[in-house]
Amino acid sequence: MEEIDDLDAAPAEAESGVEFDLDGEAATASLRRGARAIRVHGKHAPAGPGVYRMLDEAGAVLYVGKAKSLRRRVASYTRLSGHTNRIARMIALTATMVFASTRTETEALLLESNLIKQLKPRFNVLMRDDKSFPYILLTHDERGAQLTKHRGARSRKGDYFGPFASVWAVNRTLNVLQRAFLLRSCENSYYDNRSRPCLLFQIKRCAGPCTGEVSAQSYDELTREARDFLAGKSRAVRERLAGEMNAAAAELEFERAGRLRDRISALAAIQGEQGINPRHVTEADVFALHVEAGQFCVEAVFYRACQNWGNRAYFPRAEGSLSAGEVLGPFLGQFYADRPAPRLILLSHDIDEADWLAGALAEREGHRVEIVRPQRGEKAEMVVDAQKNAREALGRRLADSAGQTKLLEALAAAFGLAAPPRRVEIYDNSHIMGTAAIGAMVVAGAQGFMKTHYRTFNIKTELAPGDDAAMMREVLSRRFSRMIKETDETATADPDAFPQRPDLILIDGGRVQFDAARAVVEEIGVTGVTVASIAKGADRNAGRETFFLAHREPFRLAPRDPALYFVQRLRDEAHRFAIGTHRARRKKEFAQNPLDEIAGIGPARKRALLQAFGTAKAVAAAALADLEKTPGFSSAMAKLVFDHFHDKG
Repeated sequence: MEEIDDLDAAPAEAESGVEFDLDGEAATASLRRGARAIRVHGKHAPAGPGVYRMLDEAGAVLYVGKAKSLRRRVASYTRLSGHTNRIARMIALTATMVFASTRTETEALLLESNLIKQLKPRFNVLMRDDKSFPYILLTHDERGAQLTKHRGARSRKGDYFGPFASVWAVNRTLNVLQRAFLLRSCENSYYDNRSRPCLLFQIKRCAGPCTGEVSAQSYDELTREARDFLAGKSRAVRERLAGEMNAAAAELEFERAGRLRDRISALAAIQGEQGINPRHVTEADVFALHVEAGQFCVEAVFYRACQNWGNRAYFPRAEGSLSAGEVLGPFLGQFYADRPAPRLILLSHDIDEADWLAGALAEREGHRVEIVRPQRGEKAEMVVDAQKNAREALGRRLADSAGQTKLLEALAAAFGLAAPPRRVEIYDNSHIMGTAAIGAMVVAGAQGFMKTHYRTFNIKTELAPGDDAAMMREVLSRRFSRMIKETDETATADPDAFPQRPDLILIDGGRVQFDAARAVVEEIGVTGVTVASIAKGADRNAGRETFFLAHREPFRLAPRDPALYFVQRLRDEAHRFAIGTHRARRKKEFAQNPLDEIAGIGPARKRALLQAFGTAKAVAAAALADLEKTPGFSSAMAKLVFDHFHDKG
């Protein structure tokens, strides 16, 4: 954590007057050696703004910081007193430094955030969970706008509304928006091949633009109303619809008035279901931090269009000695490193780098960004509500952590481990007669399931149907070969950080899968890892599972043993994750149209090919002469299609 990166003077720790109080001459010698190394490298530090990295003797990054003047900032570390124990330890471990100059302080702030997320230094505050948020996308499409959920890079043309804290919140909102504005949600490939309206049109969830059930002008009006509503003009949209409903009723068009009434009712439902909605705050992100038992929780709440679009709790990794502001500042820098920022950000605590962060975000977004800690009024109430949620979320996490620790201790006792495992990896495969085969890795630790560490493996080799042992060999070979290639972290890693190496591997399978897993681990040379497998009981009954462990006869656990319940949870989570990933892959393969892979073939030409040949399979089998007869196809375009299916060299 860079406590005073926006200052050119001595570190904030120096002002506290806390001396380096680690015992022993060795500690003092280490501090002097580190300060000397920093002094040597500091002579070559740029005078302007930039980012610096402090590295230990093994080359591992200890800390990433930013500064208005790198030279003056680095010089502040060469003092031998006035540091907290944390900063003193960091200085003592430093062997070398790396500098990166930037043109502006804003670039330094954003570069620092990116490097922290990428390198995960042990002395920085680490956000941990960087999963992207879902958005609602209203596309710009010549066929007619599509209303859909979106996650990831914004490569499609359209208006993005969000973020939403969860997919559930997006799905709930989309469900109501479809009833209110009747916009299509289908993909273009489905839209282009409709000859009659689909079920959504029949149940009044779509206006049916695919078959001309609504004019292009009327559909554009529906799109404009949806865009206005999502942009915060909800009252104007409802008033306009109410006026149209009254006019229709006055003209005795009761069916049309009823449809407008249903749309108004849907809009009222979404505004009423969004939770506590502010009256005067159109767009804002709220961040509230709570500290307890040396752990931190940051509650993020998102408000858009005067509506609460959900909240999410984060648990950043940071030393318990840091103040709330010292944790919240770097957290925000990492949070907005690759996310769009609203015009207003409300905080529960003051942060030193507020001006830097606001300036950097404003420069990137192209509009003014205000970061404030409200003291009174509606905005302050929003922060208080968020802080209450942060306190409750951290309380639940601490309680769950205590229970999880006991389960890990029971697991260690059941499997004869010397200590409770810090990281448990569970593996499972999923396929249908060998097709669309995938392997799944689920990870658990003292904090429960660590979903950011989950991994999936698409099986690449051609295997006999049902050869689970071969699939397991491929998955484990890829997993541990990559782990071995990575830098050994045992000597330099933060002991409090979640480990990258497992202590225990659980395989969902019997003796065959267990032998395959052991052979891979021994062949690659992985040490210090216990391998076990869990075979389903007779008639696949839970509670009668058989366990396989090296140098031990197959055994069962007592039906009431908490370790058995814990292992069942781990196995079921791996099975759920594997099945879900497998189904998603199959769905993607089923929905894929071979014609989509041909570069230069747009929707009109695909439609012409399908009308001429009926199916994509028939197009692939067609002769070049037949392709040239397709309406709208030149000889060059027909050859392009023909070569795509026949030129495999």
